[in-house]
Amino acid sequence: MLYLNKFKRLLLSNSILCFLFLFIIIYIWIFTGIIKYSSKLNNETNLEGKIIAYSLKEDRLSLTIKSTETVLVNYYIKNSSEKEYLHNIIGYGNSVKLLGKLKEPNNNTVPNTFNYKKYLYNKKIYKVFSADSILVKKNNSIFYKFKNMIYKKISNCGSSSNYLLAILLGDKSALNKDAYDSFKKNGVLHLFAISGMHISFFIKIIKLCFKNFSSKIIDAVIIIFSYLYAWLVNFPASILRVAVFLTLEFILSLFKIKMSNVKKLLFSAFFLLIINPFFIYDLGFIYSFILMFFIYSFSLKGKTKLLKLSALTFLASAPITIYNFYKINLLAIIINILSGTLVSAVIFPLILLTLIFNFFEPILNLALMVLEKGSIYLAKINFLTFVIAKPSIIFVLIYYVVLYLVLKKIKLKYFGLLFIIIMIMYLKKFCNTDYRMYFFDVDQGDSSVYVTPFNKKVIMIDTGGKINYSNSKLNKSSYYVSDNIIVFLNSLGISKINLLIITHGDYDHMGEAINLIENFKVDKVIFNCGEFNGLEQGLIKILDKNKIPYYSCIKELNIDDNKLYFLNNKDYGNENDNSNVIYTELNNHKFLFMGDAGIEVEENLINKYNLKDIDVLKVGHHGSKTSSSREFVDNTDPKYSIISVGKNNRYGHPNAEVLENLEDSNIYRTDIDGSIMFKIKNNKLKIETCKP
Repeated sequence: MLYLNKFKRLLLSNSILCFLFLFIIIYIWIFTGIIKYSSKLNNETNLEGKIIAYSLKEDRLSLTIKSTETVLVNYYIKNSSEKEYLHNIIGYGNSVKLLGKLKEPNNNTVPNTFNYKKYLYNKKIYKVFSADSILVKKNNSIFYKFKNMIYKKISNCGSSSNYLLAILLGDKSALNKDAYDSFKKNGVLHLFAISGMHISFFIKIIKLCFKNFSSKIIDAVIIIFSYLYAWLVNFPASILRVAVFLTLEFILSLFKIKMSNVKKLLFSAFFLLIINPFFIYDLGFIYSFILMFFIYSFSLKGKTKLLKLSALTFLASAPITIYNFYKINLLAIIINILSGTLVSAVIFPLILLTLIFNFFEPILNLALMVLEKGSIYLAKINFLTFVIAKPSIIFVLIYYVVLYLVLKKIKLKYFGLLFIIIMIMYLKKFCNTDYRMYFFDVDQGDSSVYVTPFNKKVIMIDTGGKINYSNSKLNKSSYYVSDNIIVFLNSLGISKINLLIITHGDYDHMGEAINLIENFKVDKVIFNCGEFNGLEQGLIKILDKNKIPYYSCIKELNIDDNKLYFLNNKDYGNENDNSNVIYTELNNHKFLFMGDAGIEVEENLINKYNLKDIDVLKVGHHGSKTSSSREFVDNTDPKYSIISVGKNNRYGHPNAEVLENLEDSNIYRTDIDGSIMFKIKNNKLKIETCKP
């Protein structure tokens, strides 16, 4: 008993928390920073394993399998009959035999955007397997049969199945893109993350069903259920947090040890991080523990409890949101109350009822329609959405310390300090004193941006545009290549493009213009000389609708203390040769953008203008042999040559002869170097790349 009392005192003391905190920091540093992990697989073309996660979309099956190690598998579906077959046979625990090729996952090639390779690394996945064929063998285990039965039942619930998968199982892959983007913008995407809300709802049902049993039996059933649910949804950190917290609470009650919820939460976090230190990079883990720490730390009472809770969670989650997504929506406080109440009080109960009684589905669909349409409408209200440049981790930590003091002490000086920190975070975007020129990796396309000091002016030259060649018509692919540009510019605190220049009307140069206009305020647009083609006419309709002025075939523009010179004003009768050719000088450094202009245009330019000693040449037509002649390159003598080109593109760009012509310059290619940034600092060019 004496030892037990000593253990209780030690457990309840703050010194043990301090020790564990320091231990966890060192532990995470060693196991995620110092120790480097790599794949044990080499160049296998045959792979066997057990399915531990899967996602079946329109044209692609994604599998996570446990083989020698965990591997992500991508398989492109050939036809509708094969999709039907896979839909019927793919399931958790099933064995697969695969033929294909192992690949290294790619890093992000645009700075401050989602790093796929790092994301997989933190999930202990080091290789991606591109499968050409797949053979599936079913697992007859009763546990996996039950799990697959649940997933199949949910995925076959008609038009509402995408929301059932998201809300019950955390699979957001089937959500409508517009709706998903609106949830993200409104700050309510957490409603579709598996969290304590789900467990708390099921706890109420369990307590109701087991009301005649002792509290210990009820607690044991709840704990068992929480781990079963965690297994069902593949052990997300947010659910494991609840399960471990409930387990710790149960153990403490057996030994009659009283401990605050904050301490139980911290011990739960330490335990999970010891099991898997990579949880520290999991957004679900971070959001879950930060929010619950502040909720447990401050009791919320009174008639305005719901509003206070929403405001508290907003303040507690804001730095994480800004650090990862660079935007904050002040309306989120109200939207969270409305959406959260709708989901927890109406939609979640209706989902469970629909799973049992199908006739509830029309009512559920109505509630989901209200949620989706309402979110899309509210997302269009932009005046309370602020784009904030990415803060440093140190700044985020300072924010949390001050926020805790504000809520704990409620003193004016702490409110003032918090306000100063928030203003510094917002005003950071105006602190960059350099000219910056970015050449983005947009696959087989072109997009460049230059930003003047203090983010005063943002000029974009072309938007990129990914073309899908699988159909007879040239259609836009299912994703926007410009989304990465939008995210990156947001990370700099930029939410407006002062000038959008379209060099010419080809899709790979202007196909993303509409997406950019929908996500940015654009002041004006410049087109090239010649007649407007179909793509340009389509864009002009959008510009007219949004009352954005546009001009064509201009000669020069003033940009603060600099000028943009448009050197190609002749109509050659084809889009490529009609390209806007743009020349500018930034701090005495010469930049020349060639669009897709060909050799005839180059000859006219060197005859008409003095284009000697160009510092940075944006190479014409992705390095095609139709541009960058020996005569032109010798005349301009570029110090740096930038080729925007897709990896393993179908055209064979850049051409070997062009590379030979440019060999005396420093060549940068987006397929090899990723996005390329030139920063003019102290009159010198500083170059950075974002390699894949």
